[in-house]
Amino acid sequence: MQNAKDTFYIALRSRLATVNPARTMTLRAVSRPGILVSEAEAPMPQPIPDTFALNWTGLQADLQLPAILAQMTCEIQYSTAGTQGNAGLDRGRVLEEMDYEVLKLLYPYSAQKMNYAQNPAATMETVVFWSEPDFGPIVTQRDRLTRSVEVTVFAFQEQGEQ
Repeated sequence: MQNAKDTFYIALRSRLATVNPARTMTLRAVSRPGILVSEAEAPMPQPIPDTFALNWTGLQADLQLPAILAQMTCEIQYSTAGTQGNAGLDRGRVLEEMDYEVLKLLYPYSAQKMNYAQNPAATMETVVFWSEPDFGPIVTQRDRLTRSVEVTVFAFQEQGEQ
């Protein structure tokens, strides 16, 4: 399942670099596209504003098929306080831009499954595919607007995969 998670993340990260090259973050002195996997980072007291955080929250498996079909729930969380130039009064517009970016990142709803545990990454035999996004309500926390989007990610377990 790790290959499916990695593939999903790398696909979204690559798409973000194309959709909005300006949405970047600096983490541990490295500048990169503004998307991260929470479980792969050090714990943070607050989410990084104006970035997307992927959280894997659920797992089910269908064992009745010729190959195991994993069904994983991914929650994409993001928040913004708006821009400094507008004293944060544009936070609704900025959140709407991020909503649109999520739609662009997720479409098309599939990617070729890759094994990123080796260098260079190896193409696998199946694809990772996912559901349309389910947008949660806007939550106001002090000066920030936050939203969560839920996506169900599907992947077949391939021979030799753990």
